[in-house]
Amino acid sequence: MPDLSLGYRELAELLGLLSVITFVGSLLVIPWLIGRLPVNYFIQHRQKVEERHKRHPLVARMIFVLRNGIGSLLLLAGIGMLVLPGQGIITILIGFSFMDFPQKHKLEETLVRRPGVARTLNWLRRKQNKQPFAF
Repeated sequence: MPDLSLGYRELAELLGLLSVITFVGSLLVIPWLIGRLPVNYFIQHRQKVEERHKRHPLVARMIFVLRNGIGSLLLLAGIGMLVLPGQGIITILIGFSFMDFPQKHKLEETLVRRPGVARTLNWLRRKQNKQPFAF
């Protein structure tokens, strides 16, 4: 009979490596992304998306697929970071900000209006000498 503990050991090592990569990645990429967002992102983003869809429908569809793909990956990583090391809620928020779906704006507002989330977002922006978000 084969020794199954060897397979589980390799899986545990792989999950440990993935955990370290997501932790380090979240510490580097998430603050950079937050710093790149405009101050009024949470106010004007929905209007910009609607304008883009009207101007170039084919390009808008391609951007839709790309943004939702990236957003889905960030969303899954953020959910994983709720139990693994990393900035889970912030990563989920960034994942949602990439995606376009019905009621997105309402969900973003609900997350951002949490005092701890808003405080953390603006703290990350202050560290990069950026103005705080306007909500």
